[in-house]
Amino acid sequence: AVDLDPAPGPRRRNGRRVTALALRGKIGPAAASWFRERLDEVKLKPGDLVRLSSPGGDLGQSVIMGEIIRARGLVTAVGTTDASGQIRPGSCASACVFVYAGGTARYDIAGSRLGVHRFTTRGPGGGDPVADTQRVTGLVLAYLKRMGVSSSLVEEMSRTSDIRWLDAQEASAMNLVTASARSPRG
Repeated sequence: AVDLDPAPGPRRRNGRRVTALALRGKIGPAAASWFRERLDEVKLKPGDLVRLSSPGGDLGQSVIMGEIIRARGLVTAVGTTDASGQIRPGSCASACVFVYAGGTARYDIAGSRLGVHRFTTRGPGGGDPVADTQRVTGLVLAYLKRMGVSSSLVEEMSRTSDIRWLDAQEASAMNLVTASARSPRG
């Protein structure tokens, strides 16, 4: 689901009101194309916000979405909007973290969570699982380097197959979070 949030607040930068595109739900196999179409429809400008709340999904689609965000100069945050339009904390886990990493600035909304876990590979037709894992690890490391995120994120991912929620200090130390919102309003 998608919603637009043109509300001002801390999303006002350099005297300009910043529009937000909110993305919620699982990242499916055609998510990057769908996301590009939504961006074209709403005409976000560099510095505008993509707000995420997702359990994750398709890693490849997530990386493409992150690349689109970076190419368009957009910023990212994790959060949701309640019925009154207030920004509330949200969760971004698994592949969602790679969409979030695409932001030119990556905001920490107080109470929001970023979660990582070990990825699994499912090569077509029972291929070589070691080769598949090496290929995906290379893709992930190259992507994180382009986005300015520490490779230590991959170390954290490899620690568990369950979601591990990063605390704010860890996410900042990895350069995953690069900016702090002033309040849960975002």
